[in-house]
Amino acid sequence: MPFVFIFLAGTASAQELKYTNGNDAWNPDSLGNHRVVLQVTSAGKVAKAIIPWRRRDPQPEQKEIWVVDAKTNQKVAHVKVEHINREQGTIYFEPGSGIGTYYVYYMPYKVDGRSNYPNATYLKRSTAEQGKWPASTDNAAMVKVQEIQSVNAMNSYYPMEVIATAKETKDLIRQHPQKSYFVFPEDRLHPIKMTTDLPQRWILKGLMNSFSATAAKGENFAFQLGIYPVKQDLNDVKVRFTDLKSKTGARIPASLLSCLNTDGTNWNTQALQKTVNVGKGKIQALWILANLPKELSAGTYTGTATVSANGTSATPVQISIQVGNQLALDGGINEPWKQTRLTWLNSTLAQKNEVIAPYIPLVVKDQTISLLGRQVTLNKDGLPAQIQTFFSPEMTELSTTAKDILIEPIHFHVTRENHKDINWKNSPVTFTEKQAGTVQWNTTNTSDSLTMQVNGSIEFDGFLSYTVQLIATKDINLEDVRLHIPFTPAASKYMMGLGLKGGNRPDTLKWKWDVANKNQDGAWIGDVNAGLQYSLRDNHYVRPLNTNFYLQKPLILPSSWGNEGKGGIQVFKKGNSILSDNYSGARSMKKGDTLYYNFTLLITPFHPINTDFQWSNRFYHKYDNLDTIKATGANLINIHHATPINPFINYPFIAHKEMKSYINEAHLKGLKVKIYNTVRELSNSAYETFPLRSLGHEIYSPGQGRGYSWLQEHLGEDYIAAWYVPEIKDAAVVNSGMSRWHNYYVEGMNWLVKNIGIDGIYLDDVAFDRTTMKRIKRVLTKDGHPGIIDLHSANQYNKSDGFNNSANLYMEHFPYLNRLWFGEYFYYDKNSPDFFLTEVSGIPFGLMGEMLQDGGNAWRGMVYGMTNRMPWSDGADPRPIWKAWDNFGMQGSKMIGYWVENNPVKSNQASIPVTIYRKDKNVLVALASWAEEDVKVKLNIDWKALGIDPAKATITAAEVKNFQPAASFKDQEEILVPKGKGWMLVIKEQ
Repeated sequence: MPFVFIFLAGTASAQELKYTNGNDAWNPDSLGNHRVVLQVTSAGKVAKAIIPWRRRDPQPEQKEIWVVDAKTNQKVAHVKVEHINREQGTIYFEPGSGIGTYYVYYMPYKVDGRSNYPNATYLKRSTAEQGKWPASTDNAAMVKVQEIQSVNAMNSYYPMEVIATAKETKDLIRQHPQKSYFVFPEDRLHPIKMTTDLPQRWILKGLMNSFSATAAKGENFAFQLGIYPVKQDLNDVKVRFTDLKSKTGARIPASLLSCLNTDGTNWNTQALQKTVNVGKGKIQALWILANLPKELSAGTYTGTATVSANGTSATPVQISIQVGNQLALDGGINEPWKQTRLTWLNSTLAQKNEVIAPYIPLVVKDQTISLLGRQVTLNKDGLPAQIQTFFSPEMTELSTTAKDILIEPIHFHVTRENHKDINWKNSPVTFTEKQAGTVQWNTTNTSDSLTMQVNGSIEFDGFLSYTVQLIATKDINLEDVRLHIPFTPAASKYMMGLGLKGGNRPDTLKWKWDVANKNQDGAWIGDVNAGLQYSLRDNHYVRPLNTNFYLQKPLILPSSWGNEGKGGIQVFKKGNSILSDNYSGARSMKKGDTLYYNFTLLITPFHPINTDFQWSNRFYHKYDNLDTIKATGANLINIHHATPINPFINYPFIAHKEMKSYINEAHLKGLKVKIYNTVRELSNSAYETFPLRSLGHEIYSPGQGRGYSWLQEHLGEDYIAAWYVPEIKDAAVVNSGMSRWHNYYVEGMNWLVKNIGIDGIYLDDVAFDRTTMKRIKRVLTKDGHPGIIDLHSANQYNKSDGFNNSANLYMEHFPYLNRLWFGEYFYYDKNSPDFFLTEVSGIPFGLMGEMLQDGGNAWRGMVYGMTNRMPWSDGADPRPIWKAWDNFGMQGSKMIGYWVENNPVKSNQASIPVTIYRKDKNVLVALASWAEEDVKVKLNIDWKALGIDPAKATITAAEVKNFQPAASFKDQEEILVPKGKGWMLVIKEQ
């Protein structure tokens, strides 16, 4: 039983105070997470308790206090608070049951807000009884403070959040007058949690200049150094190490020791060096990592860690690590509570840009770069002269026929104030890297007053990145700097982004920057089998937050493109082209000024659609009995968080044994299992919560705090409260964006594949970039693992998400996805076919999807090969459609969408598009209505193109539950299509 010694005010005797686990004996949302257990040991009408609670919460004198009689479980009516502060409190109460046990609940709160985004408000203390009761406090009953309980271990303050008193802290400082700061060594099992109070644990241990611990060979060992400035702020705190040596001469090289807070490897493989400053009276945890070699000899290794800061003397700490004979398995990462996975934060796993299937190596020939289904030819200025795609109109296969995206090269217009464009002298384009996964080049374009340095790269998936530096070689006034992307009409039928929902491209669009409110910096313009997404950036680009949190961390206005609000984009028809005119407005540049007109391009589609995967992989999106799932015909299970085997959001490492058992059984039954695991927010149950908090805003976003009670009581402030699951009280905190947490995420996914056997992941929105996505795909598919990834997103076109389009926002991830599930607020009954095609179906990008909102629209979904997902929506069971697929034999069929000009089956109504699924002498026809009323349609069938003799053909509709009745039709017979519905017909040669 944990305990500390306490001294009651006015006495010289010590009393043992226990901190215990309440084992969920009460409802914290009614009474609070903490209580003091009192024993009244003598009779009296008034009992007096002096409680040395050592609280970390601010302003305890303002919080309500309730006393509950343990015998009756009723609140005590008469309670008087005499004195309350963070160190102790004195209360009087009426012990109605006499001698016995009473509970003091000292942090009750009420919960308001949405169930998944709650806020705990601590009740204010009532003063109504003050001064009226008791009439006298003489002869008060004796009370023993027996213990302090938290409702469960998760909520306990012991020991690292039990504060030292002000006197204890002052006495410690007075005992060491020569020190301007203290260094407190601490082990890895007691993460430093408070930043403004010393823990009592350190007072009891005293200030020590040494640290000793035990470790196993090969272990990812860690410990802490708590920094506490007492005289002045500390700036640029660093730790340096000596070798740790044993008596036999064996050593742990200093190079194997590092400080997580000051040094590491960032998400992009760049060396990370951080400056740590600590304010006077604040506490900063420095986490020290030591990855011990497997071949290390057993023995005691000693050396020194020296802490230094600007303008003050260094503090050496003697380190002693006793290494035993035991060998830690895989660095000890199966014991994450020992912080053995902190080293994952510096991982470079899967960073090498190796080609990922189904993509092929890049090929460079002269100025042309070829990749899967696409080709880019560079102009003399280093920008694309032409971009072509090689996909069939159906999107089911590659084609030998090129489709041009550009009507002329992409180019800049840099215009002087006299309205004349600058003429450039072009240096040769030089290829600086030619690898299978990446090709890079550069060139310099010069004029009398400006230099344009162009650095470009392309990757195997069709992502191009341009860094364009405009450097003034003399003072110059410019009328504008514009980037023109001239599309062919054939490759610009649709558009998405810049405030437009996906659909047919308007004739004219005018757009201005508004980063404070809108997550918009570019658009996708294209056709089903050819298109470009582009994004305008500068050298200060930082990925913003998304999914409810965009406004907390929005885009940074690029100083080049934005130009203090002068910049914008207009799209319009110019001559034979559809021109995207990206302008930045008038400005002046001084000699030596540099502006970054950076931009990225994604060439779409990424690969042909895999229709057979769509028909054969049937998702079941719920944790359920495996036999129940198999009986539905589903074969791919998504395990959400807040389930018994994956309880904590984005931290699937705690119930891993249960998860492994479930997955093993699923595999025996022929089922695959994917799990919910993404980066956006992180459960407060993560073992690394407080080490991550010690990194400032690197991992967690800054914010106003609040949220559920655990967050307020243990994190205090400076965070954004995220998703909360009331059933298990899992409270998440928003991640900061791109950070070393993504390195951890990749390593964690690798561990889940190797040790748990997951078949892929379910992404519920994404808060990382394409670099991390590639790494994830590599570890998920290594050694032949399926590595299936599906992405769910609620419609991001709203205020909280910055009015972005889900498909536009996540397009950089599409090359590595296997399915889309664009769900909430995608109203399938209220949007046009072109919206369905561009924003929901995934087809223009090489993907296919499923529906969610209100169960989807089964008839419209079939036009895109989509159904609802089991068992998500009542009344929208996809099994009857699955059965119809199987009866027809969808595997091996060729999908020909309504967007294909030579589709052999069309309707005579523009509002009723037709998609067919063709086999030899057998065609499934899906038609759906977007008409405003019931209509009758005729099918115009090209029998020759189908290869079916009309004299031998039948046109039938099988009965499909909740979809259609059985029926048969004749060629050119009118078919009644109810509003918002449709048919699945089979044309077959008998």
